[in-house]
Amino acid sequence: MLLGARYTVCLALVSTLCASGIGITLALLATVSGRWIDACLSRGLDTLTAIPSKMFALIMVAAFGSSVWMLTITAAIIYVPGAYRIARSLAVNINAMDYVTVARTRGEGTAYIMRQEILPNIVGPMLADLGLRFVYVVLLLASLSFLGLGIQPPEADWGSLVRENIGALSEGSMAVVAPALAIASLTMAVNLVIDNLPGRSARGRK
Repeated sequence: MLLGARYTVCLALVSTLCASGIGITLALLATVSGRWIDACLSRGLDTLTAIPSKMFALIMVAAFGSSVWMLTITAAIIYVPGAYRIARSLAVNINAMDYVTVARTRGEGTAYIMRQEILPNIVGPMLADLGLRFVYVVLLLASLSFLGLGIQPPEADWGSLVRENIGALSEGSMAVVAPALAIASLTMAVNLVIDNLPGRSARGRK
């Protein structure tokens, strides 16, 4: 269980950080750049969104294998468009604020506006989105492992533990129930943290 937790949590965390980081960066570029860059990025990522996540993961695994790095890259690619859309919607609103206009009037460059004016104001909502996206990645990787397309023996994660022990469910149910409960507990715990983020931020401001 502990070894399985290492792969389940670490892979999901790295994939989520990569997806959110890339999505936020592209969103900032789309916001402060010209319309054609915004349109190209948005249409390209919309095309990627049109492919069902599990189908895309199956294609990637079938084509390139199910190594740890390939699973991480695949999960990150799948969730970049979602992070991009949310970050872009936030950044567009911030970009229309008066203080951003003042910064442009002062002659501040694009990099400064992205880093100092827009990014700090979208960090809070994007942290909440990162937590939710982490849950999605955990469930995606667990489902791939359950299908035999995720972490391969001799390594194991919680999804593969369920798959390997399901044949002996009648003889030792805890071997299946324990990793399944671990997945459920992890997703519930992260959701509870996400739900409390706005309240903690509000108390901090007071």
